[in-house]
Amino acid sequence: MENLFNNLDLKEVNRLNAGCCVEHLAITITEAEDNYLVATMPVDERTRQPFGVLHGGASCVLAESVGSIASNIILDSSKYYAVGLEINANHVRPVQSGIVKAKATSVHIGKSTHIWDIRITDERDKLVCISRLTMAIIRK
Repeated sequence: MENLFNNLDLKEVNRLNAGCCVEHLAITITEAEDNYLVATMPVDERTRQPFGVLHGGASCVLAESVGSIASNIILDSSKYYAVGLEINANHVRPVQSGIVKAKATSVHIGKSTHIWDIRITDERDKLVCISRLTMAIIRK
């Protein structure tokens, strides 16, 4: 598969996410290779539910963020932008603290939709959540 993220400046990508939900939850893009993008997010008071474990909604925000960022990076931003069309998530294991990592891998990159497989893992590389995200490609 081709490298979708050729010559990507991760600092610039993270700078573009300032002042939005991604920044509020301290989601950071950390790696871009071939057909995948990686982001991390802390498990802390911003992302835990009342029982002290990672909130499923925070996992969905992480998954949708990394997939959405990935889609928007590979589009010609002068002509198109991508928005979430559908997301699903299976929450496999609880996490109480630390950092979780989301790896979004392309499944389908089409003219009108992109589909991403997103695996969220804990610091021991154990699966926490598996998600599939479909992005709609919108002409400006």
